[in-house]
Amino acid sequence: MASLRPITSRCLFAAASSKPSTVAATAVVASSRRTFTTTPPAQRQTPTHLTVPKEQIPDYPYGPFRTYKQRNAGLYGTSKIRFGNTVSAKWHIKAATHWKPNRHTKRLWSPSLHMFVRTRLTTGVLRTVDKLGGIDNYLLGAKARRLKELGPAGWRLRWKVMQSAPVQERWAREREALGLPPKAHDLLVAELGGEAPSAELMGEMDRMLAQEEEFVIGEETDGGEVVLNGKEEPAKTA
Repeated sequence: MASLRPITSRCLFAAASSKPSTVAATAVVASSRRTFTTTPPAQRQTPTHLTVPKEQIPDYPYGPFRTYKQRNAGLYGTSKIRFGNTVSAKWHIKAATHWKPNRHTKRLWSPSLHMFVRTRLTTGVLRTVDKLGGIDNYLLGAKARRLKELGPAGWRLRWKVMQSAPVQERWAREREALGLPPKAHDLLVAELGGEAPSAELMGEMDRMLAQEEEFVIGEETDGGEVVLNGKEEPAKTA
């Protein structure tokens, strides 16, 4: 019968120390490696709409997008993910597929803000921006369709452009050319009979402007008379 040779302490020490030495050698080799470039990695720039203080701007009237939620973080217009099938030419076998919008990250110059606006946008929105003559004209569109295309990100950029000094001066010149007095809070209070407008009234006016509803000045009765301020006046005939 063969005798069993006892394991000495030297063998145990060698088995235990072999693995740490290998790890240490690997660490030394990894630390001695050098990269082929000395340029530091580029830092990701924050989109401009995230620099706007959210607590200072009004709520977006149409709310966030429920489908394709990336539209909430850029100017995607009406683009969405399209779903369909690809059909093979030989066997006419259908395979489900989808197509994402052609979106890019661009830096567009804003004359009103005197800075570059960095945002994600699709090629369709980029063509519209070039057609209108700049990102400011695209964001300041007043139609309901444009407001729906902007989304939450465009709504925040729109507010930032509207607060700039060049836009405020341009609107002041337009009011002066139309013969309107300068827009001020005191004049608005005077028009309402010396009382400040309530929050409910301003909210109702904003809702009507967003939905392009008509402001009814007088109600016309069945007899052809117009009621103004509680008094009936005969309607003017052509």
